[in-house]
Amino acid sequence: MRSRWGFAARSLSVRVAAAMVVLVAVVSVVISVLTTAAISSYLTKQLDSKVQASQGRAIGVLTKGGGGPPGDAPHGQDAGTVTAYLTPSSASGNVITADGVVADLSDTAVSVLDDVPVDGTNDTVDLPGLGEYRVHASQFEGVTVVTGLPTKDIDDTINSLIGWEVLFGGIGVLTAGGVAVFVVRRQLRPLRRVAQTAREVAGLRLDTGEIGLTARVPDQLTDERTEVGQVAVALNTLLGRMEHALDARHRSEQQVRQFVADASHELRTPLTTIHGYAQLSLRQRDPELYTHAMGKVMVEATRMASLVEDLLLLARLDAGRPLDLRPVDLNRLAQDSVTDARIVGPDHHWALNLPPEPLVVTGDEQRLHQVVANLLSNARRHTPAGTTVTVGLMADDRHSAVLTIHDDGPGIPADLQPNVFERFTRADASRTRDSGGSGLGLSLAQSITEAHGGVVTVTSRPGDTCFTLALPR
Repeated sequence: MRSRWGFAARSLSVRVAAAMVVLVAVVSVVISVLTTAAISSYLTKQLDSKVQASQGRAIGVLTKGGGGPPGDAPHGQDAGTVTAYLTPSSASGNVITADGVVADLSDTAVSVLDDVPVDGTNDTVDLPGLGEYRVHASQFEGVTVVTGLPTKDIDDTINSLIGWEVLFGGIGVLTAGGVAVFVVRRQLRPLRRVAQTAREVAGLRLDTGEIGLTARVPDQLTDERTEVGQVAVALNTLLGRMEHALDARHRSEQQVRQFVADASHELRTPLTTIHGYAQLSLRQRDPELYTHAMGKVMVEATRMASLVEDLLLLARLDAGRPLDLRPVDLNRLAQDSVTDARIVGPDHHWALNLPPEPLVVTGDEQRLHQVVANLLSNARRHTPAGTTVTVGLMADDRHSAVLTIHDDGPGIPADLQPNVFERFTRADASRTRDSGGSGLGLSLAQSITEAHGGVVTVTSRPGDTCFTLALPR
């Protein structure tokens, strides 16, 4: 795989190490260039000082010699010093050799020195046969005096310095490369652990069955003060949410399977009864038996129709179908519900505890009436005769309307309470088909309440069971 620049892709550690090596190389080159320039400038200034001193000694010869061009080089000059005395009518020059001998300059060299400007500055010239010189020219009583010293020592020093800089720079770059590879690999070790965790999760089958995501980046690698720690925390958070989502999906699939099985079981009973009595009615010619059979068929058909309606309503609520929202007077709704309950359950004691002022919420009156009716029906069916059922209504400080349905019956079994609002939930002893319940009443109550943005809860112990319905106002 190649990048858009055409270079083969490399690992992050190699690229970071290469970047560090390039950085060290660039810094080394910059330092070397600046160091070379600084030393060259320093040595050139020193040489210029010597040239100025040589210039002074050469002019001193003119002062002692009466102003004419001398025949010999001035005393005290260093080896390699060139001196030229130039007048409109004559030009002469000499150089002190390494052996201390004064030798005349060639006419070409004198011609080069004659071209040096008299401007008070030092210049660099190339003298034939001698090399580069740093020279200075000045006027004294009509004579142009030019003196100079060779730059060979400076050039040798700079060339030697450059050689050492290249050597040390190369050693530094190689050392930086080795250290960079070691340090980068060590520092990226947590990132490799993060990648390993991601690969472990990527290798899991996420499409079927229950998913148990246990792979996590270790806590010691989740320091959010570091970039790798931030990536690790983000990955752990993602894995946690994905695990929660997959578990929720699995639970939902299990609930759907259980729901289908329970619905099929619930529908099979009335269908079997209808089928049996239909066959019986076909074989019987006795009008009384025929009427009894048709009556049972009608009862079971009604029960099945009610169950189908409940299932359809649950499906609509799950799909988020809109409600018919209007102002609902909960005082009147509670009174009507209790009145209906008294007619159906005359052997129970029904009581109301309502506020003096109407308590109004925005909701679907028909569905809210169904919630209260289901809760009252649940209390009637699963408590013995003589049980007192009290319906209370109040407004709390959180801008909610709270409706409570309390009874002093035997209570809900403790093992059933966590699942009491699940669909087709029944207690073995009391919640049977003979009592008329399908196991969907409380599920409908919860779904309708949540569709209104409210919540329904239950607390129960023997002699004290209370369903609490809270709706936003």
